[in-house]
Amino acid sequence: MFTQIQDFMTEQKNALAEQAQKFREDPVESARGVAAGSAEGLKSLKNPVRVIARSAVKLTAITQNALQGLIEPHYPAAGRGRRPYPLASMLRVHLMQNWFALSDPAMEEALYEIASLRAFAHLSLGEAIPDETTILNFRHLLEANDLAEDILAAVNKHLARKGLLLKKGSIVDATIIAAPSSTKNAGGERDPEMHQTKKGNQWHFGMKAHIAVDADSGLVHTVTTTAANESDVEQIADLLHGKEEHVWADSGYRGAQARVDREGLQWHIAARPSDIAKLPEGRRKTAAQKHEHRKASVRAKVEHPFRVIKRQFGLMKVRFRGLAKNTAHVVTLFALSNLWMARRQLMAMAVVRPRSA
Repeated sequence: MFTQIQDFMTEQKNALAEQAQKFREDPVESARGVAAGSAEGLKSLKNPVRVIARSAVKLTAITQNALQGLIEPHYPAAGRGRRPYPLASMLRVHLMQNWFALSDPAMEEALYEIASLRAFAHLSLGEAIPDETTILNFRHLLEANDLAEDILAAVNKHLARKGLLLKKGSIVDATIIAAPSSTKNAGGERDPEMHQTKKGNQWHFGMKAHIAVDADSGLVHTVTTTAANESDVEQIADLLHGKEEHVWADSGYRGAQARVDREGLQWHIAARPSDIAKLPEGRRKTAAQKHEHRKASVRAKVEHPFRVIKRQFGLMKVRFRGLAKNTAHVVTLFALSNLWMARRQLMAMAVVRPRSA
């Protein structure tokens, strides 16, 4: 599987190099491709390294088999009608769609136009290619059976088996994911399941993704979602898995101790900056600042998954209407972000080393 990763990266890199050369030779024609909605447009050429990096995250054979085992009981079996596409192919198409932040029509077009994507999905132009409706129905199948949480659990089980998820400590945090605030639609209203909230001096409309990550590796082990106006501390009990000994959080989680009835749990919650500023100058204030800095250095790990799903996978705004669909999408992205952040360790483990004499 990891040999396939390297081959896939090489093919994608060569394809992007060819696209860049075409753009230098004929920028007008390349621009037309972008205007036509081509998946090989200037957006990819703008930062080919990022595209190659996105495509590099692949499942090991064990993880892929586990995911297929979750979906197979719900996947349609061959009958008298048209044979369904292979589950392995549809799963890979679904994951690529999330990696590249492609719509259903764009994913279909990409499968026709980019050979490396077809190769990764085990598809060819000599056979039928899944159309946008098939891709849509597969996503709806996962949503209807709440399989996103199971996918995250399967990925984390594999990472824990590899020793990458220790679960001795948790760091919790939340981020706002914007939703369209316009009312210029058929219903003349905004998404009723999204809400607005004020952060600093700015108002935001959308949803919140609450996560808890492993304090050692920074990998996400729990995800919940709410409307944007939900308080962070309200989700603390649902984010902890019950085996951690330490919990780190920012000042938005003050009072979390009263919401979790568990003895022996050590809390490391940031103090308000205003409380530190009120201390008189001297050793006490210096010691408090150093203590806060140590806590902040641990909490910084929780920001990495947010960067991956927003910058690496392009989730700057919600993709769908309603919390249920967006929750499935966000949870899937966090599962993929775990594989992305652990990619070097996983690939190193896959290297076969010669036995010493």
